[in-house]
Amino acid sequence: MTDAVPEAPPSDYRLLVPRDWFRVDLTQDRWRGQLKTYVDKEFAGSRTPPEAARTVWVALRNTAESGRSRGALEFFLRSESPEGSALPASLLISWPPMPRGAALTPEEFAGALAQRRGPGADVDIIDLPAGRTVQVRGETTLDFHIRMPGDAGYFHLAFSMPLSGTDSPMGDLCDAMAHSLRWV
Repeated sequence: MTDAVPEAPPSDYRLLVPRDWFRVDLTQDRWRGQLKTYVDKEFAGSRTPPEAARTVWVALRNTAESGRSRGALEFFLRSESPEGSALPASLLISWPPMPRGAALTPEEFAGALAQRRGPGADVDIIDLPAGRTVQVRGETTLDFHIRMPGDAGYFHLAFSMPLSGTDSPMGDLCDAMAHSLRWV
């Protein structure tokens, strides 16, 4: 049995994320230190050149900064390789600011995203337990734009799987995480 989607805007959300995913709270000023801790931990003891760790740090920092400018709340990271030498699988959770009642319908939003993303991405409207969702699946990215209750806009779950791609067990895990979203 699925929970009913509330009519009023939620005060919070719950999302099941595996314990081995490293969480960075982007709402706090200490996010850079948290990100640095992740990179240091992943590259500790590896034979990877320091430039590679620096490249990963810069890429993750830029992703976090760009996300923060668009309402990002949390950033989850998990290494896709045992050596930690590759870019990690990630989840960026955002609630982009939007005036209440200004959000497009899921059909309109899906159309706009399909035009912006081009022919390489699959854009579908699906029903998650949290509500109507515009899902955008690329080769290595999987985005869920969940329409929030109370006409509060869209909640965005942006998954990236640079090594395994979306058609993989990691892609299935990311899909399951999105299906676990519940409003509080």
